[in-house]
Amino acid sequence: MKNIQIQHFFDSATSTLTYVVHDPKTRDAVIIDPVWDYDPGSSKLSTGSMDKVISYLNELQLKPHFVMETHAHADHLSSSQLIKKIYPEIKVAIGERILEVQRLFNPVFNLTKDFNTFGVHFDILLKDEEILQAGSLKIKTLFTPGHTPACSSYLIEDALFTGDAIFMPDSGTGRCDFPAGSADALFDSITKRIYTLPDTTRVFVCHDYQPEGRELKFQTTVGEEKEKNIQLKEDTTKEEFVAFRKNRDTALSAPKLLLPSIQINIRAGHLPEPEDNGVSYVKLPLRQ
Repeated sequence: MKNIQIQHFFDSATSTLTYVVHDPKTRDAVIIDPVWDYDPGSSKLSTGSMDKVISYLNELQLKPHFVMETHAHADHLSSSQLIKKIYPEIKVAIGERILEVQRLFNPVFNLTKDFNTFGVHFDILLKDEEILQAGSLKIKTLFTPGHTPACSSYLIEDALFTGDAIFMPDSGTGRCDFPAGSADALFDSITKRIYTLPDTTRVFVCHDYQPEGRELKFQTTVGEEKEKNIQLKEDTTKEEFVAFRKNRDTALSAPKLLLPSIQINIRAGHLPEPEDNGVSYVKLPLRQ
């Protein structure tokens, strides 16, 4: 065990957790799920959340190798490309099934014909169980689809970063009602990928919604999830979970930043190409 250091950053506007993982001896680091602040009312982008991450990297003189995206988020924009401007050598990595998500949303937003759905916006498309070396850090990719088809969890030493697959035990699991989401697939991802890891494996979640106003929590263990997760314990059957998840998801509202987030995040944090006035636009399809 290399005794990795993990620092969290919480964006209260979207309940999102960003992590910086680093080796204190070598200062090699990776950034997981960074946020680009967006105010939908004014359609203004700002960098307060990212600035805290950059300040931390600079303070400790860390060497970030990768931005690791657990999936194409539907609730916040990724600041990965802004980070690349500061650290030109950094690479943005995501599971290779992002291609499926790009193809799903291409017709939803009627994207331009030259929108590439072969993942070229990302630097690295990861395969299931692929090992990525970030200096002295070794990162194992575990595909954990269900919330979206392209969700991945990342195992670094004894720490698993689960994206939206699973939350703190009192919050349950990710929703499965996005296009190509699947409660069946999420059950398998959690029970066959996450719950088969040692019980002592630390779990770091991508969101904490602080039920009943409790304080922020973001770290648990596989053993605690198996014992206490309110939606999917070790002895929960697939039938029970799928029925619960489908019923629960029908009552959920769409994330506030769903439409702009998806359009930016399937582009790896790139804005759409500016139009002839030099301004980038996102599309908001109207439904009747």
